[in-house]
Amino acid sequence: MPARFGRIAAVVVVVTAIAGLATATTAGAAKTTPEHGSTRMRGARYCELLLLTPRDGQLIAQVWNTYQLNDCPEAAWAAVDTATVARDENVALVLRNGPRYWLIDKAERTVPAQSSTRPLSGLPMRQLATVALSATDVRSGAYREQRVVRNTTMTWPAGKRVYELTSPDGAVYVMQSWSQQIAPTLTEADLRTLGDRLTLPAGFTFGSRVLTKPLSVGTDASGAAFVLQDELMNAYSRRTPPPSAGRATAPTVPAGGTTGG
Repeated sequence: MPARFGRIAAVVVVVTAIAGLATATTAGAAKTTPEHGSTRMRGARYCELLLLTPRDGQLIAQVWNTYQLNDCPEAAWAAVDTATVARDENVALVLRNGPRYWLIDKAERTVPAQSSTRPLSGLPMRQLATVALSATDVRSGAYREQRVVRNTTMTWPAGKRVYELTSPDGAVYVMQSWSQQIAPTLTEADLRTLGDRLTLPAGFTFGSRVLTKPLSVGTDASGAAFVLQDELMNAYSRRTPPPSAGRATAPTVPAGGTTGG
């Protein structure tokens, strides 16, 4: 995969891990307010636009999301003109992220106190956050763990099925959303056999299970979460550290496509 596309994919991983759950990480001094959280999220379809601007050695990403406004209708999403959005919003580049579907059932989070809601290229969207990324924040490639700071706890009740990646050193990552950006016909039912479709790096395994007790995935003591995506852009958060307490450093595999306008 060309390095530019790998970098774009890595930006999507980091930005959506932080802002796709409406977290409090922001660029500047924007105030945030606690929110009890969204429930019954599983299966909800949403799309995002990432509005990117380089500034003072960082990449500033505005994240706009359709969740709770609409289900990102196919025709409206296809009609979004990212070049026009970039021109109208005076940003350098606009990337698409989606359509995606939540696999979590509930998210406790903090949201911006004042969030703008308006159509972008005709599609109603809400600005969830503005994220500042440095070059060291982004590690290119699928199956590469990213560290992000966010204020979100995701939960699944007992009886729900979860889909997990396990790294060679034993870290377990639970899927928080699946994507149709690379695989347009992918459904939740297809996830049970997703391991047959993925090109997993050596030592990685994929599996699913039905929870016998509730599962919560939050952050560590520093407020950090550890996230990655597979080559289909399905998104995962680490639920257990590796036994060595180190971070997964799996080799990069080709991502089966790219994002962006």
